[in-house]
Amino acid sequence: MDVFLLIRAVAALAVTLGLIGLAAVALRKFGPEALNRIVSKRRERRLQVVETLVLDPARRLVLCRLDGEERLVLLGDGRLLDWVPAGAPSPSPAPVTTQPEPVA
Repeated sequence: MDVFLLIRAVAALAVTLGLIGLAAVALRKFGPEALNRIVSKRRERRLQVVETLVLDPARRLVLCRLDGEERLVLLGDGRLLDWVPAGAPSPSPAPVTTQPEPVA
């Protein structure tokens, strides 16, 4: 009787591993893109991430689209640092003026 239980356990393990393998093959074939298409058909989203660019390990640029308007967001250390509308000229730095200090 112990041999039959062992064979049954091995067969159950083989079936389980086979199902996991089939799921992996299906995910590779259809991929996340198919799941995204299914989700996007349900409802049109207002906020979309268009593109990201990693600047360094602490900062990244994210181009977001909100209600048809694109915004460029600079993220760093998990917090929002600055944003400018995409396509808008970048703000110029304050002009540097050097004044000689009066000599006393």
